[in-house]
Amino acid sequence: MDRRALIDELVRITGPEGVISEREQLMTYESDGLRNYRAVPMVVVLPTGTQQVQEVVRLCTREGIPVVPRGSGTGLSAGALPIEQGIVLGLSRMRDVLEVDLPNQRAVVQAGVLNLSVTQQVAPHGYYYAPDPSSQQVCSIGGNVAENSGGAHCLKYGFTVNHVLGLTVVLSDGEVVHLGGKAVEKPGYDLVGVLVGSEGTLGIVTEVTVRLVRKPEAVLTLQAAYPSTDAAGAAVSGIIAAGILPAAIEIMDSLSIQAAEAAVHAGYPLNAGAILLVELDGPRVEIEEQMGTVEEICRSNGATELRVAQSEDERVLMWKGRKSAFAAMGRISRDYYVQDGVIPRTVLSQVLQEITALSEQYGLRVANVFHAGDGNLHPLVLFDSSVPGQAEEADQLAGEILRVCVDAGGSITGEHGVGADKKKYMPVMFSSDDLDTMQMLRCAVDPARIYNPDKVFPTPRLCGERPGRYTPHPLEQAGLAERF
Repeated sequence: MDRRALIDELVRITGPEGVISEREQLMTYESDGLRNYRAVPMVVVLPTGTQQVQEVVRLCTREGIPVVPRGSGTGLSAGALPIEQGIVLGLSRMRDVLEVDLPNQRAVVQAGVLNLSVTQQVAPHGYYYAPDPSSQQVCSIGGNVAENSGGAHCLKYGFTVNHVLGLTVVLSDGEVVHLGGKAVEKPGYDLVGVLVGSEGTLGIVTEVTVRLVRKPEAVLTLQAAYPSTDAAGAAVSGIIAAGILPAAIEIMDSLSIQAAEAAVHAGYPLNAGAILLVELDGPRVEIEEQMGTVEEICRSNGATELRVAQSEDERVLMWKGRKSAFAAMGRISRDYYVQDGVIPRTVLSQVLQEITALSEQYGLRVANVFHAGDGNLHPLVLFDSSVPGQAEEADQLAGEILRVCVDAGGSITGEHGVGADKKKYMPVMFSSDDLDTMQMLRCAVDPARIYNPDKVFPTPRLCGERPGRYTPHPLEQAGLAERF
């Protein structure tokens, strides 16, 4: 099928408003939030419901056309990187909240519903949706499912997988399956758990059943300033060791403070080497007592300034600074590369020292923002793409940071996914047998490799081949994307 015939068929399925085919418009979809990888798709299709997704998938499977699912495009691992000879199937028009079941604390939403919209829908009734990525105002629930997104409050409340109970999924042959449901557990294999975090390689999620959480009676947020990230990290260890489980506990280093303060004016002390944000929620009497202990621990570890938010507006502003940190880096650097790795909390100081040494070795600044409670680091490598070779050096430095994380007993990703960006580091964590086993699952569900090819696995192969033997997909041979 030639391109014109494909476009005509897609228009028949979704209507003209659901198809984007002009090159200037297609360039909007050439990357996700990680702009280091770019490719212009053949066409973009924007269905409005499961049936239209099903028809588009059947068409693409019949014609052998790769399909790259995309939510809001806020991902940071090139997980929604298009295929030049394929289509992008965007779910951004699927924004209906299909059901709100407050007695059972459940909601059913289409995949394109924005993360924050779920909370806004149920907040008047005293509920909210707990996973809160920094991009929650614009990221979609479907994208969160694909990447198993976390957020500042994942320490206490868990990741997306802990709040998704059911999925409606379109498989690569066009079959629609319903996994899980409103019940907390179902017998048999945890297929919902398999789909969450699969990055669009196993199926296209069109509807999601999520868990709603009661708003706590009270919330207290503390901002503590420190001369160094080491001191802030020691306070984190002290708080956890005291048996206190904060709703969130975050650290920002001096570069991150400068950028966020310039952008948001959150009241961060510019002379601090690091700030620690600690949030407690629950019964008021309990958290007021716990906050007293937290303040004592912070002071004993060298806090130079303590400030507890005195109003909801002040609390929101504290978090606005933290959640704006990535975007705010543009204030202090022309370009930056967002990385995502995980380490055991106990080796935080050691790993930060190694990152500092790598920063000096490469001559590139690295800003650090991280979910301190669960050891999820977000180093931001700052560079200038107009300087020849500096973008490549930033990429190498980011890779070295991931190796440091794995060597420390951690992981190459905590919540941003693998995508196209970090697939080359999968062998650092997994053996060939591990990767072959994962590939067998992918082949069982999508034998034609229609869904999101060239993502997650470093050496993709045709299904049914002998393990360890690499035969490039024809599209991979043609070259999928422009790097930098």
